[in-house]
Amino acid sequence: MVKEEGIIAENLFFRYSNFPVLSNISFEIKKGEFVAITGPNGSGKTTLLKLILGILQPESGKITIYGHDSSEREQIQAITGFMPQREHISSGFPILVRDVMMMGISARKRLKKLSEEDEEIAIKALEAVGMNEEFLNRKFDRLSGGQKQRVLFARAIAVEPEILLLDEPFNGVDIPSQNRMLDTVMELRRKGKTVIIVVHNINPLLHHIDKLMLLRNRLIACGRIEEVLTEQNLRKAYGASIPIIYCEEGFGHPVYGDTH
Repeated sequence: MVKEEGIIAENLFFRYSNFPVLSNISFEIKKGEFVAITGPNGSGKTTLLKLILGILQPESGKITIYGHDSSEREQIQAITGFMPQREHISSGFPILVRDVMMMGISARKRLKKLSEEDEEIAIKALEAVGMNEEFLNRKFDRLSGGQKQRVLFARAIAVEPEILLLDEPFNGVDIPSQNRMLDTVMELRRKGKTVIIVVHNINPLLHHIDKLMLLRNRLIACGRIEEVLTEQNLRKAYGASIPIIYCEEGFGHPVYGDTH
């Protein structure tokens, strides 16, 4: 049974070897919120997702996910869908899109043999990102970069997660496909699911997200867009002044240019 609590982090600290990646990170994400995380390269965005997923454990501090301690990895992953930034499937290895899609479903159900119903779930997830049943029998390594991203997105949503974690899902994806993926995310949000997305370019999400987190190894700011994207906060995050364009709705957003 999924508990009602959201995701609560208290004074998280994590480092790789002797290099601190995240320091004194505290925040709360309510159940059903759509939250974006942004910041410069190396600022700890992916690491934070892995802490939420339970893949990594903080050296100090605490994070709870729907009432589960982060050490309860099995329980957390049972309610979570994760799309990694890169998928380490060897080039030339003859794995089919069907196999990639079924990885998540079989891991969730702990089954070696999947049913026709499971395949229908995979097809439905592919259709949600503009692909069809014919793609199931294509070799994954023969797909374009954007198609691979869509397959990995479909795999994450196929498990029908309560929490969806997406790490740079729009990389190499064309605008129509981005919009289709975003429509799927918004549908999940309407169903009360929690969505956390790591992005460099926040512009496509400006009028959709509930909350924005700005990281640079520590939490620069967390809150509504107009509260986070200030000249002072952006200078702290990127070390330089970044132009802000003000939209009709009154929100400001940065033009990132070469700061990717």
